Amino acid sequence: MVAKIILIAFYLLFPALVLYLGHTFSFVRKIGSIVVCYVVGLFIGNIGVLPGNLEGMHDILTSVTVPLAIPLLLFSEDIRKWIKMARKTFLSLLLGIFSVLVMVVLGYFIFRSNMPDAWKISGLLIGVYTGGTPNLAAIATMLDVDDEIYILTHTADLVVGAFVLLFMLTFAQRFFLLFMRPFKSPEGIEFQNHTAEMVDEFESYEGFFSKPVFLPLLKGFGLTVLIFAIGGGLSMLVSKNNQTVVAILTITSLGIVSSTFAAVNRIKKTFQLGMYFILVFSLVVASMANLSEMFSSYNSTFLVSIFLYILLAVVGSLLFHALLSWIFKIDVDNFLITSIALSMSPPFVPVVAAALKNKMIVISGLIIGIIGYAIGNYLGVAVAYVLKHFT
Repeated sequence: MVAKIILIAFYLLFPALVLYLGHTFSFVRKIGSIVVCYVVGLFIGNIGVLPGNLEGMHDILTSVTVPLAIPLLLFSEDIRKWIKMARKTFLSLLLGIFSVLVMVVLGYFIFRSNMPDAWKISGLLIGVYTGGTPNLAAIATMLDVDDEIYILTHTADLVVGAFVLLFMLTFAQRFFLLFMRPFKSPEGIEFQNHTAEMVDEFESYEGFFSKPVFLPLLKGFGLTVLIFAIGGGLSMLVSKNNQTVVAILTITSLGIVSSTFAAVNRIKKTFQLGMYFILVFSLVVASMANLSEMFSSYNSTFLVSIFLYILLAVVGSLLFHALLSWIFKIDVDNFLITSIALSMSPPFVPVVAAALKNKMIVISGLIIGIIGYAIGNYLGVAVAYVLKHFT
């Protein structure tokens, strides 16, 4: 019992240490807090230090953290900014989502014979490449994806994503400028004043426990718990197989609706608290993975197929999005920031914008990333269930 209490404390407190280290050391911040939690989770789960009979505790933590995170991530939404997005930016968003859908569906039909539950993996890929890890976690919960499949998918995504991010930070702009138009600053529009504020919204935990921030945040968390309860209650009205899907989509919808109220939208640090729950989830799930057992459970054909599927989804959608952007005359910077916002989520937007030496695309990139958080759950589940009929 004492060991379990210590382990729960570790799961809940270690992400705080990671965030502190990220604030203190730039190299930790560049790696990313989710990656650090994920790698540490894999490490402690495979060195034999965890006590046995933890499945029930793990299930509780994973089933609670994601539903609590979703509304908090969405409370900072501002749908009015969606409406005010520049036409080219919105078009780039649609082209990016369409590119992901095409490549994931294409990959499903190519690799489905080599992968068990390929329709579930397709749903995961739609989620992660329209909203990032929060959507990946939510869809895994909704579709009841095996922990091993989740870990394999996430691991392959991290490997491929690392190379794509390196390409984005170095040669991407010059390469795509060979056939795409350069970025032109829109006349009469000034985004610079809001850039620092928007970046802070996604990266900074400074002042988290100060009275002006923490007390309103407690109210926001109370609303999240209420939304969680409503989602859970409504899920009891449907069959057991559909309960998790109904609960998560209800929670997502109520989170978006709540964000339209100024009193909720103005609460500071709700996004950061939501991401904290995602860090806890990542740590817990990764620690549940037995790598030696995992790789011995699946044949090489499956492992190669899932890697190639993710490679097609990432690189294929990037190139297809580039082709569509060239056809529709989207400039290279908007194309790149849309791609990174959808596939790697908002925290990477300022990093890539800095590499492109273009601060003016930060705002649009962050908004696109937020939209991805909002719609990724719906798209992922919808595509998964459509493809299930072709199994």
